[in-house]
This record gives sequence, structure tokens and C-alpha cells, in this order.
Amino acid sequence: MAKIKITQIRSIINRPKSQKATIAALGLGKINRTVEKDDSPQLQGMIQKISHLVKVQEV
Repeated sequence: MAKIKITQIRSIINRPKSQKATIAALGLGKINRTVEKDDSPQLQGMIQKISHLVKVQEV
């Protein structure tokens, strides 16, 4: 299974609660924090919801 590296690049200040919750569920929360996750349809949906706040790279 492919791995994805997700980096938060924008702040979550003044964002809807659902976007804040998605960031927290991914293990992010501070700018420039990076997590590595296994790719899945659920993860792709979360990334799509907050695509304007994060940068995604395949590993």
C-alpha cells in the first residue's frame, strides 16, 4: 500500500469546526507538522476536505 506524507501549510484559525476536527484526526495541528499515513479512500476524502490547508506528497 502506498504511503502519503501530509504537511500542514496553513493555519486553522477561523476555519469551520469540521476542518479543525479533520486536521486533528490526521495528527496535525501546527504549521509545518508532517505525518506519514497509508493511502486509503477514507484518507483521500479527509485530504480533499482540507486540501487548501495541507501539502500532500507520495512517498
